[in-house]
Parts: sequence; C-alpha cells; structure tokens
Amino acid sequence: MKDSNFLKEHNAKSLWHPMAHPGDSLANPPAIITSAQGVKITDVDGHEVVDAVGGLWNVNLGFSCQPVKDAIAAQLDVLPYYSTFRGTTNDQVIQLAEELRKFFAPDGLTRAFFTSGGSDSVETALRLARQYHKIRGEAGRTKFLSLKKGYHGTHMGGASVNGNANFRTQYEPLLPGCFQIPAPYTYRNPFNETDPERLAQLCLQALEDEIAFQGAGTIAAFIMEPILGAGGVIPPHESFMPGVREICSKNGILLIADEVITAFGRTGSWTGSRHWGVQPDMMATAKAITNGYFPFGAVMIADHMTETFEKDTTGKAAIGHGYTYSGHPVGAAAALACLEETLKLNVPENAAARGTQLHQGLLALQQKYELIGDVRGGHGLMSALELVSDRATKAPVDKKTIGKLQEVAYEAGAMVRVSGPNIILSPPLVLSEAEAATILHALDAGFAAVS
Repeated sequence: MKDSNFLKEHNAKSLWHPMAHPGDSLANPPAIITSAQGVKITDVDGHEVVDAVGGLWNVNLGFSCQPVKDAIAAQLDVLPYYSTFRGTTNDQVIQLAEELRKFFAPDGLTRAFFTSGGSDSVETALRLARQYHKIRGEAGRTKFLSLKKGYHGTHMGGASVNGNANFRTQYEPLLPGCFQIPAPYTYRNPFNETDPERLAQLCLQALEDEIAFQGAGTIAAFIMEPILGAGGVIPPHESFMPGVREICSKNGILLIADEVITAFGRTGSWTGSRHWGVQPDMMATAKAITNGYFPFGAVMIADHMTETFEKDTTGKAAIGHGYTYSGHPVGAAAALACLEETLKLNVPENAAARGTQLHQGLLALQQKYELIGDVRGGHGLMSALELVSDRATKAPVDKKTIGKLQEVAYEAGAMVRVSGPNIILSPPLVLSEAEAATILHALDAGFAAVS
C-alpha cells in the first residue's frame, strides 16, 4: 500500500465518488478506511471506530467473517470465473440456488435469477414483470407503481421507480409509465396524518385511486421496500404491506419486494416480507447475500411466475436479459458460506435485541436535544434520526450542522451516515451491547457539540 502521505495527497483527485459532488469531495476529502476487524473500521491515521453504517447496509456479519473469506479464496483456486449464459453453468451456483430455495420457501419464492448487485436485481425484476404479462397475453401491462421516498438503485429502471428527486432530477427524462404514491411516513405526509394505522389506510386508498386512474390492465408491478431504507428508515404500520399485497392480487398486479437491504435478518425477521406476513411475487436481494465481500445478488421468483415461464411454448419466455457476472462461481461460493454462517448465528435475534437498544437510546437523545425532530426504527438494526432546526415548523437542519455532528461522532467512536437531514444507522447484525452503547455515546457527543 502507498504511504499515508500519498493517499491523503491524492484523495478524491483521480476518482469521482458515488452519491457525492465531485467538487465537495475535493474540498472535503473522504475518510480513508484502510482496515477493519469485527464491527470496527480503522482509518489511515489509525483511528478506530464502530461502523454504524455496516459498510453500506451490507456487512451484516462484520468484517471478520472467515468462512466467507475462505470460500472466496478456495473458489479462486478452483474456478475463478465462468459464464452461466445459455448452455453452461457451474457447481457453486447450482448448490446456491437450492439453498436459497429452502431459505425463501416461507416467502413462497422458489427460483433464483442471479445478478451482480442490488440495482441489477431491481432492473431484472422490473424486466421479468413486463415479460410475465406478455407471456400471459397482457402486453398492455407495462407501467410501474412505487412509493415516494422509496429507493430502488441507480439503473435507469430503478431510478425511474425511485421516489426521491435526488436520484431522478439530473437524469430525466426517465422510463415512462412510472408513478409514485405517498409513503406511510408519519412525520411528513400530504394528509397531515400522524396516526400510523390511519395513514397506512390513506396511502392504500391513494394506491387504489392511482390504479383506477391508470387502469389496472396497464400496470405490470408495484415495487416497495418492506421498510424504506435510504429514504430515511420509514417503517410502515403492520397493516400496510398486507394491504398492498391484497390490492395487487385483486388487480392482477405483481408485487416486487425490494429487499436488497432487508433480506437476511436486518429487520429482526429473516426477510422484511416475512416480517409483515406477506408473500411477494418477486424479491430483489443483494448486499448481505455475500456480507459485502463480493458483488452479487439474486432475484427470487414465486411459483406461479415460474410456471408461466417454464410452461410457455410460444418462445416468449426466453429470457433476453442477464449479466456477465450472473451466477459468478466466486460470488456463489461466498453466498453459500455467508448463508450458512447467517443461519448458524441466527442473526435476526441479535438484530432485534440490539435494534431495540438503539431505538430506545435514540428516543432518549430526542428528549435531550431539540435538533432531533423524529426518531424512526424499532424493527431490527435500521434506525434514523431526522434533524430539524425548529420542531414546530419541521424545517430541516442545515448541512453544516449535520456535517459537524457527523465529524464529532466519528472522533468520539462511531461512523454514522448522513443522508439529507437524516442520520441513518445500519450497523452489522453481530453488533454487541457495548458496541451499540458506543454508537449512542458518539451521537450524544455529536449533538452536544452542535446544540
């Protein structure tokens, strides 16, 4: 590795960072992370902190999961790559598909289409949704519905169904036929409704109204996160996702669960859909499927869809879609080892316990600091604080204040993520009680510095 002086001198000079202004990265060079162990990361200056971001929602098992590392190394020696396009496959991906079939059986999902990551998985699900309807003779079903505040990756299709202007405006015009309805976001919504159950019903009514307006026969799928993640950790009322499922079924619309974040235990349940007692028609997964150690993803598909594709005799079910790295043998090996370790550790149990600890700690901080307008979480290890300059008007806090808070929290022992006016927490699911306390202590120090 180059020495620290070289790294600091060249930081952000020759690369553009995702989700950042190139000029801002030059003016405020990113933290240079050089090593990690357990749930802690260490920067180029040797400063070690608890990673309350969990890599990027994906390092569920921490940075020291040796079985996954060993599986990657071993597979590189045997078969580092081969295509799974028509006519060839590999042993690892066959085994993985069988294990995923078992894992997702309670979700009613029995086939896997492998991808290179979350955005790929969303794109695949959107494409398969349209193709499914064409096979069935309903070629007019091309539109997609989604939630405002929802996040579905960065491909053109994913950006089109995204519900946040930050990921859309500079790239428009996007895919036509994509429409968003209000999210069940109690802190800010067009209905001025703070009761979660009542708000869920209002959003469901908005969905039914949009379907009636567009025409059910024109809509291919509704895509949603069981708990909205990047949009600010917005958990719906328990009635919401079952209500969406019922409306979609009634109208012949496929339900795509975007579980790139929530699958594999983060919500305190094995999947976000299972958390709400819902079986989707497709599920987009990635991130934790390899613990972040290898770019990999899978779209899981329900029985009724597989039957439609596999029994087709017209040729319309031939899948003209895929990625060079679909079913990559090293990624499949990593996913097999990761799934085994995830099951062995029963990570939802700890995610639920530590999630409750963090949520209660954040509520205590809200009592202490006026900057905290809203606390969201309570379903596993996904939490958010929404910061405001005035609780009465809910005016968002300025960028300088939240940046200073993040900096002080980092100095005090925790890396936290800033997204707009939100501080988002998504630590590894193997977080200990003491490490959760460190995150809360670091946030306390951050708020004290800016209050």
